[in-house]
Amino acid sequence: MAVVHSSTTLPATLSWYCSLFFLIMLVLSCCDQSFDTENETMLKRVYTFDASYGPCDEIYVVREGETLHTISEKCGDPYIIEENPHIHDPDDVFPGLVIKITPFNNK
Repeated sequence: MAVVHSSTTLPATLSWYCSLFFLIMLVLSCCDQSFDTENETMLKRVYTFDASYGPCDEIYVVREGETLHTISEKCGDPYIIEENPHIHDPDDVFPGLVIKITPFNNK
């Protein structure tokens, strides 16, 4: 015995599946957006400067508005370029860049 679909039930079923698909996509897009917001908050906590650790640690994360010159003055390290071979262009310093700091002591 062959099953024959009515011409009215197929479009209704297809419409139902499309609606369900778009509803699932909407829910997933909301979850993905909240996950990104949580990640941004976590990164802000990691890269936030805390004065209790001192002005410069051995590993330094560049903040917005900083240049290698200002970091060098602040941390007392005139050899930042030599110690960080991953910096190819001293003018191409961006927030979030991780650099090694070795304070220079004049004794």
